[in-house]
Amino acid sequence: MPNTPLQSLPLFQFRGVQMRTFHLTWMTFFVCFFGWFGLAPLMPAIRADLGLSKAQVGNTIIAAVSATIFARLIIGKLCDTWGPRKTYTALLVIGSLPVMLVGLAHDYLTFLLFRLAIGVIGASFVITQFHTSMMFAPQIKGTANAVAGGWGNLGGGVTQLAMPLIMTTIMGFGFIKSDAWRLAMVVPGVMMLVMAFLYYRYTTDTPEGNFEDIDRQKVKSTVSWGQASADVRVWALALAYACCFGMEITFDGVAALYFFDNYKLPETEAGFWAMLFGFMNLFARAMGGVLADKVGKTYGMRGKGVLLAGLLVLEGLGILLFAQAGSLTMAIVSMLSFALFLKMANGSTYAIVPFVNPKALGIISGIVGAGGNIGGMLMGFLFKSQNISYAQAFFYIGIGVALTGGLLFLINFAKASVTEESASALAPSLQSAE
Repeated sequence: MPNTPLQSLPLFQFRGVQMRTFHLTWMTFFVCFFGWFGLAPLMPAIRADLGLSKAQVGNTIIAAVSATIFARLIIGKLCDTWGPRKTYTALLVIGSLPVMLVGLAHDYLTFLLFRLAIGVIGASFVITQFHTSMMFAPQIKGTANAVAGGWGNLGGGVTQLAMPLIMTTIMGFGFIKSDAWRLAMVVPGVMMLVMAFLYYRYTTDTPEGNFEDIDRQKVKSTVSWGQASADVRVWALALAYACCFGMEITFDGVAALYFFDNYKLPETEAGFWAMLFGFMNLFARAMGGVLADKVGKTYGMRGKGVLLAGLLVLEGLGILLFAQAGSLTMAIVSMLSFALFLKMANGSTYAIVPFVNPKALGIISGIVGAGGNIGGMLMGFLFKSQNISYAQAFFYIGIGVALTGGLLFLINFAKASVTEESASALAPSLQSAE
């Protein structure tokens, strides 16, 4: 396979550095979700063990996503300068430590600090999208990014069921629940260390090789933070991602508790229904990327922007229905409905990101990715409030998402100085900038 970005996405092919990197990237992101959100489905047990109030639980949800904001901004720049291979390896090794050691927390403050440290793992998404963008040609970037991001995000769903099962298995060996949840978190930490080795050993920064082995002028970012962030489209995408991915990580953090408290389900069953939300990533985010690529071929960047706006409006309406669901059946149906549009919006967002300014892909990916976490953090404040219920919090979020989608119709993403066509011409020499 030639050392150039691929023109297609042969999903079941593992030969060649491009597809090997693609598969290892989404698998690594998948594992990162076990570390990042492994505590979420265990919160009923943790809440009882540590005696946490609703406000304290809300603070841990905020902590889980707030540290990621700063981490994504830093990681985006490191991808541009240090390379995704070394950046991902370092993040995995460092991030595994608080994951494995969170079991040492025996009070609220210590647990909150560990949850904050674990939040850094969320920056893995930026590396995933950056690395995938480097391996594929412009006409397939949206699809490749969406599939890699979606299959990686699938870990957020699997975690909802897997972690309670791991805890239950440990209890089967005679451990009490207050010890079992602590031991359960060692599992994702070890998985992260394994992926760190595999990532460093079997991926390269670009199809041509690692940054240190090739002409750095071909992959060097020439755009400053100020130049990249001066573009209104960057902030429009960050706002959009706050509404879609921000809602996703918020829901990952509260779903099990919501089903546990509202419908009086056991932990494993609550985790199962929460898992269905994450499982939509198996195809929904990819659908958003594929559809955006097809729309882009006919209607360009303007068409992609209209698609993203429409998906956000539909997501917001779905959240409103979920907030007013009167039964478990209606809650599940409405959850799957808004999950479809939410995850398609995720994929559609990162079908636009690589073309805003290809020479600042890492910086822009970091800003937009951080926007998602800012959205998650702000939504988290609603869920810690003593004055509103979880259902009311979802209602307010639904209104906000729908209104944001309406505003995005006004943004013209077609103003790009480097369009999809001109980016294609740059493909042979600017792999990292794409």
